[in-house]
Amino acid sequence: MGAANNGAARMRPLVALRALRRLIADPEDTARVFEIIHAMAGPALRRALRRFKQTAAGRRALAERSSLLQTLRDRETLAAMPAGTLGRAYFEFVYGESLSADGLVSASMDSDVYSFDDPELNWFGKRLRDQHDLWHTLTQYGRDPFGEACLLAFTYAQGRNRGIGLIAIAAGWKLSQEIGSGVFKAMWQAYRAGQRASWLPGQDWDSLLPLPLSEMRRLLLIQPPSAYFAMRPAPAAQPA
Repeated sequence: MGAANNGAARMRPLVALRALRRLIADPEDTARVFEIIHAMAGPALRRALRRFKQTAAGRRALAERSSLLQTLRDRETLAAMPAGTLGRAYFEFVYGESLSADGLVSASMDSDVYSFDDPELNWFGKRLRDQHDLWHTLTQYGRDPFGEACLLAFTYAQGRNRGIGLIAIAAGWKLSQEIGSGVFKAMWQAYRAGQRASWLPGQDWDSLLPLPLSEMRRLLLIQPPSAYFAMRPAPAAQPA
């Protein structure tokens, strides 16, 4: 995938299917996730960038080329935020499990997914990638495979990336064989929640991190994932 490109809408379903087979065989091969998303994105990323530019926060972040990743790497600042804030909850969710904000960075680099000729598109794609665990924190979907599948359904509703939709369907089918057909009910609820929620890619996360998490969920119209909570295989640590 090393050649640069201009972010055109041409999709490569055979590339996506090969990567999907490898992902199903090895769910820890996260680089294949980005390969699938890239192969099937079509116009989704460029469409989202246009929408991002229509927001004041988006135009400001793009002009400054601000790094969300750097903000989320600042453990001391996040840990010092009051209990119950989005930033503190994110810190506890990620760093409490001995993880880091860089969790998806190496996988995306391995798949060479951000190789667009357009530097704005590269910057925006990385910004979307770096929001993943913030979305976990807001939606309360855990890091377990079931929680990840539900967050994929939520994410697809937010951005309509066909690659994300393909991974969500494959994950739902596999999980339904393991823990029951109720998986699809939970994923449908997640999809509908993603439709109803505010558009998360366009949020000014730096200004939202110090605010109360419960208030953020209310303002961003994030609904509690009751179906996921009802049937997840084992309790997962949830943000406050």
